[in-house]
Amino acid sequence: MARTQATSFIVLSDTHDYQFGDKALSKLQLPVPKVDVLLHCGDLTQVGGIPAFKKALKMLSNFDAEHKLVIAGNHDLELDEGWCKAHLEEDEDYLDDHARAMEVMKGQLAKEAGVTYLEEGTHTFNLKSGATFKIYASPYQPEFNDYAFPYKLNEDRFNASGETAEGVVSIAENPIPAGVDIVMTHGPLKGFRDENLGCENTFRAVQRAKPLIHCFGHIHEGYGANKIVWDDAGKAEDDLINKYPQAMDSDNLMSRGQVRCSHTDKVIQLLDISAWWY
Repeated sequence: MARTQATSFIVLSDTHDYQFGDKALSKLQLPVPKVDVLLHCGDLTQVGGIPAFKKALKMLSNFDAEHKLVIAGNHDLELDEGWCKAHLEEDEDYLDDHARAMEVMKGQLAKEAGVTYLEEGTHTFNLKSGATFKIYASPYQPEFNDYAFPYKLNEDRFNASGETAEGVVSIAENPIPAGVDIVMTHGPLKGFRDENLGCENTFRAVQRAKPLIHCFGHIHEGYGANKIVWDDAGKAEDDLINKYPQAMDSDNLMSRGQVRCSHTDKVIQLLDISAWWY
């Protein structure tokens, strides 16, 4: 990354079928800030469905950003091929639905909206300013009510064998690598903003990789942001205050933080948010 190059981000999550103009659902309304990069941490929809994915792209098309990077969440059912296969006996069209959903999120409609859908793994994107970022993305979170992208509590998707906690089995096909600038997951890490609902294995991986930013969603009540300084004792944290209060305090879209990165190898911005500008 070009660490001296200022870059602006807006981060969304858990928009759940939201459309601009629906004032009953959110204070997030047009106009929204123009930024370099938009990140969406998943749950674009309430229960999936091709029309809902198309509406999500329509909503995201309203943002003015050079890059709009999006992952799925547990509510975005048809984007998880494994979930579709598991439910095949209930409806033989599920696998076809997966292919159609992926076509929506990766096809012409997504291109017209300026959206890039990221599957699990590490990706690189460049800005016209010359800044380059390496981002790790994953839609997975601990299993929850038979929704999409689950893993068991004793399974670790984010650390390779030899890096896991005792009693935990690595199932990582794409572990979080060292040297990554941004980590974007749908599920939170344990101990930050979401009390006991986050994942210890995600925490272990983020603590190891120490990205500039880790953004996530999933648990609506835990929204907010912290600046984390890793020290010998583990961590020290400070709350951050939002510069974009229009999106605060609503049922589905909430935020309360704004920050400019001043990164060292021990500092990380942790964002658990649904609409955040910095």
